[in-house]
Parts: sequence; C-alpha cells; structure tokens
Amino acid sequence: MKTRLPLLLLACACSAFAIEEKPNVKVSTVLKTETSWDGTPLAYPSGKAEVTGMVVEIAPGAETGWHLHPAPSFGMILEGELEVQLQDGTTKRLKAGDAVAEVVGRVHNGRNVGAVPVKIVVFYAGAVGQATTVKAHAH
Repeated sequence: MKTRLPLLLLACACSAFAIEEKPNVKVSTVLKTETSWDGTPLAYPSGKAEVTGMVVEIAPGAETGWHLHPAPSFGMILEGELEVQLQDGTTKRLKAGDAVAEVVGRVHNGRNVGAVPVKIVVFYAGAVGQATTVKAHAH
C-alpha cells in the first residue's frame, strides 16, 4: 500500500476537478472569487487553520450591529433579504440564493430589509483561537 500512495496522490493531483456532473448529480458553482464583495483581495490568516460554519438568523427589521471579521468568511442567503452597509455608506443587497465573500477587517452592519427572517449559512476560514467576529462601532 505504501508504494501505491505516491501514485494515487499524483493521479489525484493531475485530475483535480469539481465533483463530476452526471444525470443524477448536478454541480452548480455559487461562488468563486479572489476578492471580497468590496473588491479587496482575500488572504488567509497565519496559524493553525480552523473552519467554522454556522447558520445566522436575523428577524425582520433587526440588525447585526457594527462588527468586522478578522478572517475570510463566505456565506449564502438561504431566506430573506439582507442589506450590508460599510462605514463609508457603501451598501450591498443580498437575497435568497445569493452567495457572498464577506469583507475582511472592515467594519460593517447587516440589516434585514424584508418581511421574513433572513437565514444565512456562513463559513469562516480562520485560525485556532481567532474570533470569527469582533464587535465594533460605526465612526
């Protein structure tokens, strides 16, 4: 088995691709980017990698409060409509089905602008011991 492992790894490296689409397997890319939604290049933090996934639910009219993410995070709106605002007033509206690469290190606030709860699945690509979200104040 030991002698076959390098060949297996080489074969996998040469044929790396998304899951093969078949009649009963559908593959749809929802996000592929090198930047966050504001155009800033993504960079992973140093340290031991840790990925955290969660579902965030925001009631109609509610806000997340001003905060920032110290590491890249990626989300998809499952339900509802969300408006994200940066401190400079720049806004982005997201609705069910939209995928987004969150801003990193930039203070922002999310607000549910719809009539139903917003549900977002989010994955944070951080490091062990690093917070996924840091509370901040708007300036």
